[in-house]
Amino acid sequence: MVDDGVAERERGNRARLDDCQKIADGIRRRVLSHTVTHGGYLSQACSSAEIFGLLYGAAMNLGPSEGPLVPPPFAGAPSAADPHHSSGMLYNGRRAADKDRFFLSPTHYALTLYATLIETGRLGRNGLNQFNADGSTVEMIGGEHSPGHETNGGSFGQTISQASGVAWARKAKGDTGKVWLFLSDGECQEGQTWEAMMSMAFHKIDNVKIAIDVNGQQVDGRTTEVMDIEPLADKFASFGARVVRVDGHDLAAMSDAFETPHADMPLVVLAYTTPYQGISLLQERYPNLHYVRFKDEAERERYRAHLESMDD
Repeated sequence: MVDDGVAERERGNRARLDDCQKIADGIRRRVLSHTVTHGGYLSQACSSAEIFGLLYGAAMNLGPSEGPLVPPPFAGAPSAADPHHSSGMLYNGRRAADKDRFFLSPTHYALTLYATLIETGRLGRNGLNQFNADGSTVEMIGGEHSPGHETNGGSFGQTISQASGVAWARKAKGDTGKVWLFLSDGECQEGQTWEAMMSMAFHKIDNVKIAIDVNGQQVDGRTTEVMDIEPLADKFASFGARVVRVDGHDLAAMSDAFETPHADMPLVVLAYTTPYQGISLLQERYPNLHYVRFKDEAERERYRAHLESMDD
């Protein structure tokens, strides 16, 4: 006989993961809708939707958003002389010792992050209306003023050092909140990624959880053909991380992976994904999926029809 408390927890977990899947499905629909009109980074939303859905729907302990539902215009770079600049991190809640913080490293995933914020009520339903417009904070490549972003990502592979530095400081201060970092697999071709991992292991920084979207493709094609990064699990383990390899579209498996004990070492979850998951039309373009531009109106109409079928 199943204990009533256990059964109730299982029902609660299933409901929680169902909500995360609804967020993921909404992310794909919203990014596809934007792409049909404007073009965009669509495959990144296909591969990472479940990761973002789980992070924002359940895994991260964020405070309520304090960012305006209508994103403000760009008011200048942060400085002591300019108190009016906007901070994208407010959409993840104010900094607090017991709350988590989120860093997006591959900032071309910004469209996916904005869609996530909309789907979770942290950004207004029309939050993409200003996307990539002159003077807007809703940038195609997000900066520290863009909704959901805490820092500028800089060149690929730099944000991991920013996040690890923040985690080191938080641990030294005794904060109980975690630092979450989203990486793309292409960043594992960057030397700074491995230097940061080595540093985190040496300093026993165990308040970091890293999600890596291993979708196997980058701007120049397949990662196996540009510069093979496997065996990733062995490499991260050898640099001192606790590593879990998982299906990046399996919410239950990812949820369990993020709960893996990792005392005195950072946690790395390798989420293996498909860059056309949920939008089968994209498979025709594989592996040239980095940015979608339609070759003619007929192709655009095929994607619009697919979008309408997702809403049925």
